Amino acid sequence: MVNPPATHDPICTAPIAADVAPRVHWQTGPDGPVLRVQGEWTAARLADARLWHSLQASLKHHAEGATAPLAWSLENMQALDHIGAQLLWARWGQAWPANLQATEAQRALLERVARFTLEIGCAPPSSMWQRYLGLGAGVLSLLSHLHSFTGLLGQLLLDTLRLLRAPSRAPWRDISGHLFRFGATALPITALVGFLIGVVLAYLSAQQLRRFGADAFIVDLLGVSLVRELGPLLAAILVAGRSGSAITAQIGVMRVTKELDAMRVMGIMPGFRLVMPRALALAVAMPLISLWTTLMALLGGMVAADIALDISPTYFMQALPGAVDLANLWLAVGKTAVFGLLIALIACHFGLRVKPNTESLGKGTTAAVVTSITVVILVDALFAIAFKDVGI
Repeated sequence: MVNPPATHDPICTAPIAADVAPRVHWQTGPDGPVLRVQGEWTAARLADARLWHSLQASLKHHAEGATAPLAWSLENMQALDHIGAQLLWARWGQAWPANLQATEAQRALLERVARFTLEIGCAPPSSMWQRYLGLGAGVLSLLSHLHSFTGLLGQLLLDTLRLLRAPSRAPWRDISGHLFRFGATALPITALVGFLIGVVLAYLSAQQLRRFGADAFIVDLLGVSLVRELGPLLAAILVAGRSGSAITAQIGVMRVTKELDAMRVMGIMPGFRLVMPRALALAVAMPLISLWTTLMALLGGMVAADIALDISPTYFMQALPGAVDLANLWLAVGKTAVFGLLIALIACHFGLRVKPNTESLGKGTTAAVVTSITVVILVDALFAIAFKDVGI
């Protein structure tokens, strides 16, 4: 029985024998050595890792041991598919042997493998024009993101006005649920990281302050740096990685499973039920998380100052209000609310742009976290420049 050749199935050229394992057989012919390839060279047969490695070793051994140009005979092969052809083509060094005995179907398959292998392995270098087009594509992609983000921000403003006009129709359950998930569940990790950052900062500062006999100024250093900058920024980065990725993944999964399309069919606007609750919840929770993280960082700094510089906790707490102006605290609360709003909007933006496949979901989640952290640091720098004379 002979299996007919097919386009997508392995090419069968001989009756199937009892031994179908792929193998090579060395013979000495009148024109020199001939390496006869036998068996079924298919993905199913080559899936065995030990067989794959032994076959590669055998091909290499025969090819290197030949003293004359080696002829290859594929006419006794029982089956050949693209995996087997790729193995042979790689063994030939991506070049046709001088003497090859093969059927027309086998040659057609090998030529197809050779053509696509060369296209992948020997791609021409990009020209200046192609690089210019790539730069233009990147600029257009950035403008597209800015356009979509601006529309999302405007829709949030309209949804907030709608909420103020009819508070009874607002999704309060969603807002309260997101407040718990974004705020309460983030307290343990932010407390741990904040405490450790305070300890590290206090120990590093103590080494320098002790040289100049300025031990008491550690309260000023920790107070201003943690309350004004490090506490809010650290909390925002943690929330961006924790809650921002969760928002993008949730909305992205709804995109993949067609739930967003179902909501639109039922007349439910995604902005009012998905974006606004998350944005408001994170804008409210972020200042509270920032204050909690700052307190834990100050606690860690106080403990480390007591150990490293013998600064008692009583003196630390008494000197802290005089060292840190109250304007620094209000500035921290205000900018963390902006951080929370931006993190939520960026996460929702990338979630809504996810395409209905899992690869796009992963890329969107990664892009949301990276973009959120970058924007948070950029906005924090703008706040530092704009309010450089406040509380200092």
